[in-house]
Amino acid sequence: MVFRQAHLSVSGIAYPLHPDKSNSHQDFFVDFKSTPWHGGMRYVAFIHPKSDLVLDSLELEFFFPALSDKARFLANGYQSWSETQCFPLSARIPQMHPIARPLMGLYGDEWIDDVPRAPGQLHSWTFGQWHDHQQTYLAGSLDERTGFTLVVSDLNRHLVRIRKDLRGLQLGHSFPTLDIWVAKGQTADLWARYAAVAVHKRPSDPVGRLGWTSWYRYFNQISAPLLMGDLADIARSELPFHYVQIDDGWQHATGDWLGSSAAFPSGMGRMADAIRGHNMVPGIWLAPFVASSRSECFRKHPDWCLRDRYNRPLKAGWNPNWGGWYYALDVYHHGVRDYLCGVFHQLSEHFGFELFKVDFLFAAALRPPANKTRGQVMQDAMALLRTLMGEKATLLACGLPLGAAMGHADICRIGGDVHMRWEHALLRALRFRERVSTLASLRSTLNRWSLDRRFFRSDPDVFILRKNHQYLSDVQQDTLLTVNALLGGVLFTSDNPAAYRPDQRMKVLDALHLLECLPLSVEEQGRDVYAIRFLLPQSNGLPQGAGQAWVNLSSRTQQVPDGPSLKPYQTQLQVS
Repeated sequence: MVFRQAHLSVSGIAYPLHPDKSNSHQDFFVDFKSTPWHGGMRYVAFIHPKSDLVLDSLELEFFFPALSDKARFLANGYQSWSETQCFPLSARIPQMHPIARPLMGLYGDEWIDDVPRAPGQLHSWTFGQWHDHQQTYLAGSLDERTGFTLVVSDLNRHLVRIRKDLRGLQLGHSFPTLDIWVAKGQTADLWARYAAVAVHKRPSDPVGRLGWTSWYRYFNQISAPLLMGDLADIARSELPFHYVQIDDGWQHATGDWLGSSAAFPSGMGRMADAIRGHNMVPGIWLAPFVASSRSECFRKHPDWCLRDRYNRPLKAGWNPNWGGWYYALDVYHHGVRDYLCGVFHQLSEHFGFELFKVDFLFAAALRPPANKTRGQVMQDAMALLRTLMGEKATLLACGLPLGAAMGHADICRIGGDVHMRWEHALLRALRFRERVSTLASLRSTLNRWSLDRRFFRSDPDVFILRKNHQYLSDVQQDTLLTVNALLGGVLFTSDNPAAYRPDQRMKVLDALHLLECLPLSVEEQGRDVYAIRFLLPQSNGLPQGAGQAWVNLSSRTQQVPDGPSLKPYQTQLQVS
């Protein structure tokens, strides 16, 4: 990609910017530099206002290279749950059906202005990747702390546009606006170089972990007797579980995190002690930046909520498990901060939880204040959580833009929730990218594989091996387990592991060996057909070797080029 031009839009007026030249205007000065950097080019822009400004956007344009019809663009979705795929350059990212927007329209980027959506105009958040034959191009933000970055692949004009999300930002001080790196090369090497120079990363646990979560066994219908029985079964299985995470359902209502529901009469500290007594790490779920309409938090403190354009508490979404609407909280409100300080102090210091799965985090940035971008709000929200839970706790982030997780989260969800079926037909028909779907979850895992170990450990959601209360076939279950193990950093399940047959138990042990592998590449060979190359370290007497996996997510038999014939939903492994 060759740099073409750049411009800064202020109060509706676009000002051209020239790299490494003077960019002085009546009301501001922009320090805009381009520098060779780690085998690519780095572009940095710093705005120095001379008076108060209202920014619209900062955008860089590049000439697009001549690519073949087989070239694909990796469109990273807005947040964890957003389905992430590689698209042909002439494709169009599906837009949500209008009927679904009142209930779910704030989950992704449907509500964000000026996101191009025409055919041939594909968009990606934080980074964009183009792959053609053996050549990969990568454009990635090195620092998302000042705002989210949108990468647009515009086939119609043969351009790449990289835009900083600044709309409406009121600025009266110097501001490090943009820091972008653009390069080409081999995929794995490109991502290694990108991670090496990016600001937003956090040392990650080098060991893949096995965990158990209550969600897909009971959903929110949990209780102390049920979980005590599960603890005994987990211990009896003698599988190397590291985490036991109590999910949604332990609280009085979403937003009411002090105390617990009537289903836990002895309190959550007793549950954490019991988990620790089985030599496992106790974890707990909460959604710190939302409150349901049924919660005392919302009823007593409506002033804690963000406000919509009519100055009403902002509805972030609708969840039947929570009794309907839930609302976004203002992370800068002193009452919210004081309350969450007490919540995390109780859960961590008094009860002893060490893993915190914090969910629905996107809500924090739905209505940024005038002096903040959405990206700044999410960074501040994540920094607040890290401060409240402490450096020793493990932060598992979910439901947030991935750029905000980088540098704060130890583990991050990289896809939506799996489903008890392969696909949720209704939500797919509504073109809901944040839907519950095993297929969509696997697509995101396969296309976000490069993030694991480099920015955090990736959580691809659960595997399922049980036969009751679910509708996945044996082949679908095997593919879900294998892909999650190859490309994730943690493996969670909600099964009763003591009930596993010997062959199911062996599948888990084999998956734990795959969890230690180093992926080298993931390439889509055809629609929903993937080839994964990886290195497998020596472990537990098993030899070191190079491996390849072929994955068919489709409902048709597929012949992989230079590979095997795959039955519907089948995955095949080969290790040498």
